[in-house]
Amino acid sequence: MNTASDPWWVQQWLDLINAYRFKKRLERGWRYAREGHVLSICFQGQKVEAKVQGTEAKPYRASLWLDPISEEDWGYVISALATEARWSALLLAGEMPADIETVFARNGLRLFPFSLSDVHSRCSCPDKANPCKHVSAIYYLLGDRFSEDPFVLFQLRGRQRQQLLEELRSRRQASLQPTPEVSAAPVPQLQQFWDYADPLDPELVIITPSLGDTVLGQLGSLPLASDPRLETSAAQLLVQLRQLYEDVAQSVFLESMASAGDR
Repeated sequence: MNTASDPWWVQQWLDLINAYRFKKRLERGWRYAREGHVLSICFQGQKVEAKVQGTEAKPYRASLWLDPISEEDWGYVISALATEARWSALLLAGEMPADIETVFARNGLRLFPFSLSDVHSRCSCPDKANPCKHVSAIYYLLGDRFSEDPFVLFQLRGRQRQQLLEELRSRRQASLQPTPEVSAAPVPQLQQFWDYADPLDPELVIITPSLGDTVLGQLGSLPLASDPRLETSAAQLLVQLRQLYEDVAQSVFLESMASAGDR
């Protein structure tokens, strides 16, 4: 009841149906589907609702559904699908990736039902067997729908085509956003560690200390060993140091004033 020309996802659905052990019931369902006994079939939310004409004048109402995937789990699945460009490209082109089940399996989920016991169904006919021939007819017509639109299976799991594709595009675009460049911290130059190139604050008041306030003034006379041949050496050295200190202080003062004037 399946052909090699069917897409792989349709073949997988039909293989699931053909694994059912009550073959006669499946054959009657297949004939019902091919002979036009299914008067209408449509989605109501995530359920498939159908009217199937049986032996009675009034058509039977049959429904079929799968266990839905929660919103949280769909978020994980869509995030995983968005990470692989190939998956996104195939889905956006209306094709089912051959390895899509691995994405669901990583999150402990299934897209395709494992067996017919995972497919829930109900029919208003008096037949106590489930699936009855009316529900079996829906199985085969769903296979036709899968061939035209693989997103039917997603809708059975609680995600409509447009919603899934929009979320997939959004996740893909978010993952492709360029990350802002972080400028590297400048490498410190140790030889310039003590350099200060910034101008002084113009509000600063430069006051050169008097000689009495300097370290030389506080130290007093130099404690050099007394030597008759060098009586004046200590005094001369102290005078020279004071002069040098005064020259340096004056130079710093003038440079600071000039820098303040430039601003």
